[in-house]
Amino acid sequence: MDPTMGIVIGVVVLLAVTAGVWIWTKQRQSAGLRQQFGPEYNRAVATHGDARSAEAELKARQERVQHLNIRPLSSAEYQQYVTAWRTTQAQFVDEPAKAITKADQLVSELMRVRGYPVGDFEQRAADISVDHPNVVTNYRAARAIALTNHGGKARTEELRQALVHYRALFEDLLETEEKEVAG
Repeated sequence: MDPTMGIVIGVVVLLAVTAGVWIWTKQRQSAGLRQQFGPEYNRAVATHGDARSAEAELKARQERVQHLNIRPLSSAEYQQYVTAWRTTQAQFVDEPAKAITKADQLVSELMRVRGYPVGDFEQRAADISVDHPNVVTNYRAARAIALTNHGGKARTEELRQALVHYRALFEDLLETEEKEVAG
């Protein structure tokens, strides 16, 4: 065999192996993001129009959240928030609209105390999606109902559903330093 031909074949094989490894790595990254973000992955793809842009956005979220100082609650903070939530749920019976406003405020306050920035709602939801991907859809749904509630147009059943959605996120955010669940 001609030495030049051997070099050409070697380069082609090297390029094929490199391409294969690159494709395999990208597929693993995509699978990892799909697994980590769950339904939020599909939402990002639908929003951005393609998987590549969506994955870049999801990776940017991960990097952003890595730089935040997210912390668990102390046992005392945990008890304070559990008590506040029970009060909010009880308020729902007599004043469902006010209870939803309070639930929204309570979730925002809990996020702030844990270390999440709470300015813009979409940024808040994006940040939450990194560590709490299974409930961010609930958060968006609850927030949409809360906004309808501010306009005075939410029905009681919608408000009940919003409270259920807020509770799902609230319970997911209730991580303590001791990792114990109090009754």
